[in-house]
Amino acid sequence: MPDKPGKAMIFACSGASNCGQITNAVAVKLASEELVIMSCMAGIGSHTQKYIDGALNAGRVLAIDGCAVACTKKTLEHAQIPVSAWICVTDEGIKKTSGRFEYSPDDLSKVYELVMVALQQK
Repeated sequence: MPDKPGKAMIFACSGASNCGQITNAVAVKLASEELVIMSCMAGIGSHTQKYIDGALNAGRVLAIDGCAVACTKKTLEHAQIPVSAWICVTDEGIKKTSGRFEYSPDDLSKVYELVMVALQQK
């Protein structure tokens, strides 16, 4: 069960690229601001029941992927966790640089704002 009922739970791909790292940075920022509950994507992928139950009991689940491979979204769906909102960083015109992790503050802000909009939607 989420430790803060009513808050959306967010999962980020945190992949090995600038776009993957943007997803992680946005999720950490939102969790630090106590706007969402960030949970462990690896916990879902490893079929750890504690993480699956937490996501299933969350009011809403947001998935942020760095690219169209959509590992986060697919992993959640594989675990039969409904995804309320999905954002793909490369769909927003941000070019993926595999193996390179630097990103601009503007790109981070752009994705942050998209997630904020998703959070406002019911």
